[in-house]
Amino acid sequence: QVQLVESGGGLVQAGGSLRLSCAASGRIFRINSMGWYRQAPGKQRELVAYITSGDSTNYSDSVKGRFTISRDNTKNTLYLQMNSLVPEDTAVYYCYARIVTVTHPLDAWGQGTLVTVSS
Repeated sequence: QVQLVESGGGLVQAGGSLRLSCAASGRIFRINSMGWYRQAPGKQRELVAYITSGDSTNYSDSVKGRFTISRDNTKNTLYLQMNSLVPEDTAVYYCYARIVTVTHPLDAWGQGTLVTVSS
């Protein structure tokens, strides 16, 4: 019914930048909050940033000042601009959305996109 597809991951040198995108599709009535999570090898999944339907944002301390989350509601797309990347940012990044369909609300996740930062 609903699908989230991430793109934009890849290999980058420390100090570089990447921009992740997450496109939502399907029987969507409205998208409430959206966010980016990441999971590094051997670690638990952690929240990186989220944005509400009113465009309020929040960031983890580890990325504050370097990452920027944004959304385009006309395209049902979420973005994460990542600057000044460090090796500790290496992880699989997952998109999340709280979606209201024409019948019920649900939590949707993307399949993940790998970000690798080399030193």
